Amino acid sequence: MTDGAVTRSISITVPVLARVEGEGALDICIEQDRIVSAHLRIYEPPRFFEKFLEGRAWHEVPDMVARICGICPVAYQMSAVHALESIFGTAVTPWVRAMRRVLYCGEWIESHSLHIHLLAAPDFLGYASAIEMSKDYPEIVRRGLRLQELGNALIRLLGGRSVHPVGVRVGGFYHAPGTGEVAELLGRLRAALPEAEALIAWTAALDLPESATPTITVALRHGDEYPMNEGRIVSSTGLDIAIADYERHFAESHEAHSTALFSRFDGQPYLVGPLARLNLNLDQLDPAVRRALEAGSVRFPSANMFHSIVARAAEIHQALLEAIALLEAYVVPEAPYTEVTPRAGVGYGCTEAPRGILWHRYETDAAGRILSARIVPPTSQNQAQIEADLLHTLQALDANSPPEQLRLRAEQVIRNYDPCISCATHFLKLTVRRA
Repeated sequence: MTDGAVTRSISITVPVLARVEGEGALDICIEQDRIVSAHLRIYEPPRFFEKFLEGRAWHEVPDMVARICGICPVAYQMSAVHALESIFGTAVTPWVRAMRRVLYCGEWIESHSLHIHLLAAPDFLGYASAIEMSKDYPEIVRRGLRLQELGNALIRLLGGRSVHPVGVRVGGFYHAPGTGEVAELLGRLRAALPEAEALIAWTAALDLPESATPTITVALRHGDEYPMNEGRIVSSTGLDIAIADYERHFAESHEAHSTALFSRFDGQPYLVGPLARLNLNLDQLDPAVRRALEAGSVRFPSANMFHSIVARAAEIHQALLEAIALLEAYVVPEAPYTEVTPRAGVGYGCTEAPRGILWHRYETDAAGRILSARIVPPTSQNQAQIEADLLHTLQALDANSPPEQLRLRAEQVIRNYDPCISCATHFLKLTVRRA
């Protein structure tokens, strides 16, 4: 007994999380009326993609790594081709560089639109799912689907298809689209600009929780553009390194409750993704995007992870403007790729997936066969920070709150990071064990 009340030890287990991309669970432990731990438990079997790549030819890699994720295959392809080109000494043409950026714009638009409208918005509007939400907000859901399809169309333009695209090769692309295809898509992109600008205002006006979490942010930084395909790795603590030096500062470790590795920066959790990018690259945003952000009530840099939804909206607007500018200057090239001469070596690639930096390392033999591979996805890098944020957020609540209230806030925190565990969605079952 404590002050006439019974002290409690409670374990809240959420065996399957809803509205995340993949299969994960949540465990919350309360001892002596205090929340002492919160774990995001990822239990999907390891997929061993890095081992699958060993012994494969260099030209097979882009199509293979695209299969890692159905939501962000472009990111895996871009990090891979950059790494292999660094080994082979391949210099791509300005056309290839520009079109890779267009392809990446498509992935950001597609992924961010899906997350905002179908995964995150129900949390802030009080619905269990986007299906329920669509009854009262049909046009909001339709807007999300329209923007998502526009992103998919950009991916198809250069990738051949929107899921696991096959148009990417080391040195460039297999095919260059015609000017007619580009002109048709340009019209759709321009028509979507008012919706993208309105989306920034809509997300900023949501009833977002006030929750400032101590966070180290990490992202790419490029002196001439908002980061996507190229740049140095920087942090809010002053880190500024070449991507080849990543392993000197960042290390992965295994935690017993998860099949996904946890990554830490000099031993500390850290954040990657749209909020980190925006915080570290505000000056590189298009002026129109900055004006749209300044018109709302959310201010950046921000330590509130719930402002990630606004950052995603800003990046949709940014990606639309970038794609329009690049495609307005489009010409059909003499060749859509540079010839590649394989050689032995070690190379690195790091690009900004929708969820944050995606780092690749490859070692090849003289024929370009893969001897070893290492891939560090954004969700792995965010896992330690997700758990730190969970604990920080839940400890601000009353530990005697109903388990359902704790569960809902915890799920909201996790979904806010948009963890890409794999491509599946399940409905939630809740188990509460009281000791």
